[in-house]
Amino acid sequence: MRQSLPSLNALRVFECAARHLSFSKAAEELNVTPAAVSHRIRSLEEHLGVVLFHRLSKGVALTDAGFSALPDLQLGFCRLTKAVERLRGGEEMRLLTVQSAPSFAAKWLVPRLPSFTDAFQDIDVRIAASTKRVADSLDDAGIGDEFRQGEIDVAIHFGRGAYEDCRSDRLFGVAAVPICSPELLQGDRAIRTPADLREHTLLHDDTPHENHPEWRTWLQQAGVTNVDPERGQRFNSVAMVLDAAERGQGVALSLEALAADAIAEGRLVAPFDIRLPVRSAYYLISLEKTADVRRIALFREWILDQAGRFKRAFPEPTFG
Repeated sequence: MRQSLPSLNALRVFECAARHLSFSKAAEELNVTPAAVSHRIRSLEEHLGVVLFHRLSKGVALTDAGFSALPDLQLGFCRLTKAVERLRGGEEMRLLTVQSAPSFAAKWLVPRLPSFTDAFQDIDVRIAASTKRVADSLDDAGIGDEFRQGEIDVAIHFGRGAYEDCRSDRLFGVAAVPICSPELLQGDRAIRTPADLREHTLLHDDTPHENHPEWRTWLQQAGVTNVDPERGQRFNSVAMVLDAAERGQGVALSLEALAADAIAEGRLVAPFDIRLPVRSAYYLISLEKTADVRRIALFREWILDQAGRFKRAFPEPTFG
């Protein structure tokens, strides 16, 4: 016999409390009392027959059951929101969902996003950070399902730019460069030439992506033979690599685009002029059939302008 689902309102209260990990903050967002949130969560737990939160002396924490259910529940609410917006506004929907790799979203897109939201206050932007790739065909593994089901409107992809049934707008090409804290350019072990890297820790970005730049290739291009390209610290997150570099823990090899703001602000420096061109580039991808929808077209125009500004500050690399 099929069990009845809990009320949509109860699930919304759970999602909000789980997102904040706080009944009081959930109450503020939902404009109810913390007691009402606690009561609704307790009723939901009784209905489901599972405990969703650990009640701690200072706040709450999700149980395994609550943690495992949260992503699907959030996705479900996202789909409901998209469906209701379609019913209300058709092509004039407020919500624009942008899929991007977490590194690009955090280090390049999000810092520039206020200029878009300030200019188009009727459009709400949702950033969906994901490591999924845009496949050559929407029938292949990748984010094709998200496009088809309307879960994302556009994707910013690092690759070659040709995708079936999609419009592809090239944003910019990139190069990999060594970067470090300005502190490493001072003192007895100051970095002045590529050979000086033998006195410092190499920081490796092991994030899997197409045409991944490696220290071995950069060192060969720089003509350095006395530095072991495999030694050093390894990370599977660009954010962690850049954070370690800012803290002076070593020298990172990173895509310029991801370190550009930190370089401009003086938190990081590129000690050498030797740039390692990367064959892949950043592209804005949208379905051909929705490419001219207002919110998508406006975002395309905005991000192409931002890309143009970036290229003036960091010219695209050339291949020999």
